[in-house]
Amino acid sequence: MVTRAVTQLYDDVLRPSGVRVTQFSILATIGRMREANLKQLEDTLAIDQTTLTRSLNLLERDGLIERSPHPDGRVKAMRLASKGARVLEIARPLWAQAQDQDAQRRLAHLLHLAVEKRRLRRKRQHMPARSTPRRAGPRTPKRHTGG
Repeated sequence: MVTRAVTQLYDDVLRPSGVRVTQFSILATIGRMREANLKQLEDTLAIDQTTLTRSLNLLERDGLIERSPHPDGRVKAMRLASKGARVLEIARPLWAQAQDQDAQRRLAHLLHLAVEKRRLRRKRQHMPARSTPRRAGPRTPKRHTGG
């Protein structure tokens, strides 16, 4: 649930760039590496191959990346297309904005937890002490065994 909320935050902030958070991560990684194959992206991004392949197909379809044969002929190399580089220029400041918002949200949550912990500690200090210790488990009536 938290992961979904964070993803939604990033997707909302990145919307003006036209890419989602996963697509941004892929574009940024390819941009940083200049050229990457599927295995390199899979290892770097820790995304399963099915999700990564689907995202790469969409990025290629939209003209954001280009695939070309690698010199060894066995794999394809991915590079940013000029359109992908432009999208990345738009998305990077939006990404920074999303990170700021996420950090503020997390800080607010930590502050809330600290205040709640303090409130509970004070409440516990003002509770009267029990004179008899609490028994563990449910009480069971004693059975009289006749004999």
